[in-house]
Amino acid sequence: MVPNFNHTIRSAADAQKIVKALRARRDGTTPILAVITRNDVLGEQHFQICDHVLDVLSALFNISGCDLRSNSRCEQAVARVRQIGMYVVHVTLGMSMTQVGRVFGRDRSTVAHACHLIEDMREDTDFDRIVHMVETVIRAAFAQSGRVRR
Repeated sequence: MVPNFNHTIRSAADAQKIVKALRARRDGTTPILAVITRNDVLGEQHFQICDHVLDVLSALFNISGCDLRSNSRCEQAVARVRQIGMYVVHVTLGMSMTQVGRVFGRDRSTVAHACHLIEDMREDTDFDRIVHMVETVIRAAFAQSGRVRR
């Protein structure tokens, strides 16, 4: 599970260019969001944030955005990347586990399990390096939004 990188992201501008390019090539999947309605402004913001995070994860790990957005069970590699996404959104962007669960189409307890699992797996230095890289990209991509935890 090594990220597919052709270059190093060195600034927020680099990360924002990547996010912009990812939006342009998104595979047109249907959002996994069924719980949050369009008139729920706060929910819509959370959905958009997580949608962008899923786009970044899709590119970094070379996994289909459709697979990451699926509500059903999937291969372990896809599930692990989704768990990393839940962890990063909760820890780095400060969304509650309930909010993350609603947007990812999962229960709060599933998000809690994912966060605990990823935290335990970070004891492995290679895995920790991967998660740290994802956190760095997400921090850079969302630096201007004011959502990033310090």
